[in-house]
Amino acid sequence: MTTVDELPHAVETIENVFIPLRGGQRVAARVWMPADALEHPVPAVLEYIPYRKRDATRGRDASLHPYMAGHGYVCVRVDLRGSGDSDGVMVDEYRPQEHEDATDVINWLAEQPWCDGSVGMMGISWGGFNSLQMAAFGPPAVKAVISASATDDLYVDNMHYMGGCLLGDNLSEATVMFAFNSMPPDPAVVGDRWRQMWHQRLEGSGLWLETWLQHQRRDDYWKPASVCEDYTQVKCPVMTVGGWADGYTNAIFRLLENLDVPRKGLIGPWGHRYPHLGVPGPAVGFLKEMVRWWDHWLKGLDTGVEQEPMLRAWMQDSVPPSASYAERPGRWVAEQSWPAPGIEEREYRFTAHHLVPSGQTDDPVGDPGESAAEELSIQSPLSVGMFAGKWASYSAVPDLPYDQREEAGGALVFETSPLEETTEILGLPRVALEVSADRPVAQVAVRLSDVAPNGEATRVTYGVLNLTHREDSEHPEPLEPGRTYHVEVQLNGVAQSFPAGHRLRISISTSYWPLIWPAPEPAMVTVKTTGSALYLPVRQPRAEDEGLRPLGPPEATPEEEITTLSPGTQSWQVTRDLATDVSTLEIINDQGSFRIEDTGTVIHRDTREWYSFRWNDVNSVRGETRTVRRLERGDDWRVEVVTRTVLTSTREHFLINAQLDAYELDEQQGSPRVYSQNRERSIPRDLV
Repeated sequence: MTTVDELPHAVETIENVFIPLRGGQRVAARVWMPADALEHPVPAVLEYIPYRKRDATRGRDASLHPYMAGHGYVCVRVDLRGSGDSDGVMVDEYRPQEHEDATDVINWLAEQPWCDGSVGMMGISWGGFNSLQMAAFGPPAVKAVISASATDDLYVDNMHYMGGCLLGDNLSEATVMFAFNSMPPDPAVVGDRWRQMWHQRLEGSGLWLETWLQHQRRDDYWKPASVCEDYTQVKCPVMTVGGWADGYTNAIFRLLENLDVPRKGLIGPWGHRYPHLGVPGPAVGFLKEMVRWWDHWLKGLDTGVEQEPMLRAWMQDSVPPSASYAERPGRWVAEQSWPAPGIEEREYRFTAHHLVPSGQTDDPVGDPGESAAEELSIQSPLSVGMFAGKWASYSAVPDLPYDQREEAGGALVFETSPLEETTEILGLPRVALEVSADRPVAQVAVRLSDVAPNGEATRVTYGVLNLTHREDSEHPEPLEPGRTYHVEVQLNGVAQSFPAGHRLRISISTSYWPLIWPAPEPAMVTVKTTGSALYLPVRQPRAEDEGLRPLGPPEATPEEEITTLSPGTQSWQVTRDLATDVSTLEIINDQGSFRIEDTGTVIHRDTREWYSFRWNDVNSVRGETRTVRRLERGDDWRVEVVTRTVLTSTREHFLINAQLDAYELDEQQGSPRVYSQNRERSIPRDLV
């Protein structure tokens, strides 16, 4: 990363501004602006998220927003209602109140004397979601957005449900927000009312995990903020950004296909990070790309963005399996439109344990006696999935899928002969299955892997499907045991090069814990090879890919100075106790303690997760999370919040046990607890 100290405009920083909302409440903002913005008004760029501008994102904000301000924009980083130093209580994500508040903020920005009336909106994850939503629902002042690591469909491609299956990340995300919602505002910003505001949050934010588990179908809870319900509502240009190691790239393909506004897609090898901070690398000069986008759509300058390809994607080379990568080798490729007319869908038919290209009558690797076997059955052990990695990699711990040979023993495996030539794919693979089950609720996890000549298997992409959601997720229906159904499993989008001599492998299991929650009882699933096939979006290499404009190396303004007081530790460990038959995935993300020198605030953050099961008892699965968040400044302000959430299940119910404890720390009196909350909830399972 190159640190940039000299910019076209001198930048002034306003530590805090309160922006008024209808109803009399206010949200808190940090502002960076060109020093002459009052004399020469410029567009405003808004990032609107709940992650505490004063401390939690302060370092990242300093490397991002001053850069854009130095290129002629007023950059405004706002804490959502009920977060950071803003008034009120936040009770859920992407609700009408959030959009109403955002509208008030945008209108306020457009009316300021330093703003020329145009507003851009940007963000990653939560900020990417509401940027896309405000492109659809927002006021006319929103002229363009940049949406990174986000989705157009809150049910299909979010941290809650995937293919009608409950994601383990549903618990993980609820834990993140349980911790953030419980933190107080900073007394240096809000004054003596900080304690009253804090207790309002502790008492009123609610248990979001309960809310999300009450909506196991794609019902009207998920639809209002899903722009896929009506793409024509999006009226301004959209740049949509993601990474193959993240969980949100499928939305990029849908947005490029369905929006009717100028749009661009950028997909790299990255996890859940902005591309200039992207891991796995290579990271790129994304802040320059943002400025080019804003210059064109907010200032009317011809930066060439409209003449460039609609989609630029990182074609990943084959690599050995690993739970983390510093870099993913490959090259940039591009498409002028999406769907791309030059991409051919290639079919590979299932035979007994083999994949055969369509049109090939013989199975060159199969035993002639095997070809008559048309039905293959599997009831996977719960251990399948312990090496699957995280739904959306944050690159904080080694959370990518490990060697798939660890998972193959509990799956049906179908494999090609060694490839005669290099095969490259770009897009969304799919698998068609003729399938039956012996229970009314069953699920399948389907993985596409790159198998090297030495047998190492690297997962390239995957998809999961709750078979009760085979038609759609709004109206699931139980299976009729023994009846054969034709289903399609959509695999996540990817760009991947498979070298000659390697094999393609499809693995199918009936469990994938803890990435998805198991079905309520073990199910035997039978795949009928006749009628089952893999469909790959094959793209031929093109000479014009070599002529793409380079994105350049990453650069940013300096982060604010911090001092590490105690180092953190990160790990991802799988253990099995043979005495008790309990297997556990333990995730440790202890960020240690550090001091922000500019404010004197000391921060400690520690998050731990445990996902366990006993033998093959589906009702023994257990997810537990614990967080510790501490804020200190001198002897005047020392607070700590501890959360613990346990999620278990029976055949009929999901069971939640959640605890929240808040403390005001005092060296003389110890750590008096000022608030405590314990909640137990039972939520009926709805074909999940």
